[in-house]
Amino acid sequence: MILAGSILMLIGSLIFFLSALGVIRMPDVYNRIQTGTKATTLGTIVVMIGMAFIHPEWTTKLVILILFIILTNPISSHVVARGAHFSGQKMSDKTIEDKLETPEEVK
Repeated sequence: MILAGSILMLIGSLIFFLSALGVIRMPDVYNRIQTGTKATTLGTIVVMIGMAFIHPEWTTKLVILILFIILTNPISSHVVARGAHFSGQKMSDKTIEDKLETPEEVK
């Protein structure tokens, strides 16, 4: 069980690393938020499942933490993205559509 937990924790750490690379490579704040949030949510879940294999007595607490992360990470990234949009952060030139654009902002 310790080996399986260690492998899962290693996989989660790899997901965190790839998330960091994605944040560096993305062209604008909106893509960076998406990359950071989705990958760190998955990485955290995998690491916590690995911890549950290593410490089975922590499983209940880890499940509660996983549920908390699943519920709060998307909401927090949505709030940050809306704040960035309404404060005037420019989107990448590669962005095709702005669904938050109001009719006054249409050029």
